[in-house]
Amino acid sequence: MLGLLGPLHAARPAQAQAQAQAQGEFSRAQLRAVLREAFAAIAERHLEAAAPGDLALWSLRGLTAIDPGLGAEAQGGQLRLRLGPSLLREAPVPGAAATPAGRGTSPRAAVEALADSLALFYAEAWAASATLRRAGVERLLQAGFDEVFNHLDPYSRYITAEEAWQARQRRVGQSGLGLRVAAGPREALVIATLTPEGEAARAGLREGDELRSIDGVPVSASRILLAAELLEGPPGSAVELELRRGGQRLSVVLRRATQALQPLQAELQDGILWMRLGVFSTNSTEQLAEALASAFASPTPPRGLVLDLRGNRGGVLTQAMSVADTFLTDGLVAQSLGRHPDARRVWEAGGSDLARGLPLVILVDGRTASAAEIVAAALGDRGRAVVVGSATLGKGLIQIVIPLPNGAEVLISWSRVLAPAGWPVQGLGVLPALCTSLGQDAARSGLQALASGTAPMGAVLARLRQARAPVPGSEVAALRAACPPAEGRDLDPQAARFLLDNPAAYRAALPR
Repeated sequence: MLGLLGPLHAARPAQAQAQAQAQGEFSRAQLRAVLREAFAAIAERHLEAAAPGDLALWSLRGLTAIDPGLGAEAQGGQLRLRLGPSLLREAPVPGAAATPAGRGTSPRAAVEALADSLALFYAEAWAASATLRRAGVERLLQAGFDEVFNHLDPYSRYITAEEAWQARQRRVGQSGLGLRVAAGPREALVIATLTPEGEAARAGLREGDELRSIDGVPVSASRILLAAELLEGPPGSAVELELRRGGQRLSVVLRRATQALQPLQAELQDGILWMRLGVFSTNSTEQLAEALASAFASPTPPRGLVLDLRGNRGGVLTQAMSVADTFLTDGLVAQSLGRHPDARRVWEAGGSDLARGLPLVILVDGRTASAAEIVAAALGDRGRAVVVGSATLGKGLIQIVIPLPNGAEVLISWSRVLAPAGWPVQGLGVLPALCTSLGQDAARSGLQALASGTAPMGAVLARLRQARAPVPGSEVAALRAACPPAEGRDLDPQAARFLLDNPAAYRAALPR
């Protein structure tokens, strides 16, 4: 997920109705209004088109996550909802019927028909299932949308009214521990991202670890707000976390940071300016410009640069574009494409190369994601930098935020980012010009080939740059297998130094 676009709305008092619903009140009119807004946005803006009938069926099947006794099917043009052997409701599949004149309904009318039909199905399920009533309306909505988005993409999601308010207060899943939490499968609360060099990362925590308790208080996906509050605390204070990793149980005590981590760490050493950027924050470009200016003002200015993006999970999308622009004088940085006209954007460089054209090596690994991938793709494609490391994560979708009448929100993936050469970042990720994830011997062979003027990844990168969305899964797997994703290793900076010390090898690694 690269960035969030769209309006923010409504202060917390406006959430009263949604909170009342979550406690058990059911309003079919309110439910219909929420479904209309959400499905209108999905139908119009989501990157992938989906038939109203499919959306309806997926939504109803999502209710089985709450009550496994419920079942939904579409057969013979009819949508059916059952509780055990009992048929609760049967109705025509939304969007399946044509008008008497033989023409299909308008998109807006189809969405309204979908929402109206689902509201009736939900009402029947609510009346028949005590399990649904105990879960509440918000959980019902979330389960339905979870299943819809399971079929569309991995990053779109429904955010409850309370979570939306908390997120706007910048509290949900954030702490001085250097981690963010998110809902995982089967009600698990998992670590979604780690800040490089943060307390959690230094303690050995991993993305995907399941968080079971905080200071002895049990937590889960349904108690994410409680978890957010427990993670927060005074700077320098300690917190005990109980986690599960596979079949292993872990217990760690972390101390909250006493001051914010610096996103950029820069050091001039032996004529090379080493810059490690852990996240794209609102001032990353400013910090980068200051580091470059300081380096060039030193008595011995740098002869080469290294931008370390290993473990960088992304951040502010506009900062990624401006960071790439820092090293370019003109030309394309990236573009985004989607079904909706407003999803199509082009970012071009318009400044001056603050690095003065010096050789630049970018380090990436399997955790490099999102905005960080945009920078690596842009500078690699444009021939401004040599990328070293492994295949990156492959997160290249942009989300838009759609507010809903109940105070909740839906985040919808509405565009995909394309590198300057036109290939999609999503799924493919960035492939390096020098691969280090295949082991030390393979990396040394690659460096020797570059020193002799041969690009070991040249054919693979040429194939990558010819890829166009949607890329078949088999092609994605084949390209990424050429340099499998892996965590950064000591070999990466060694390779960077070799390339900067050997201009011929550096030039051989640039695209041709």
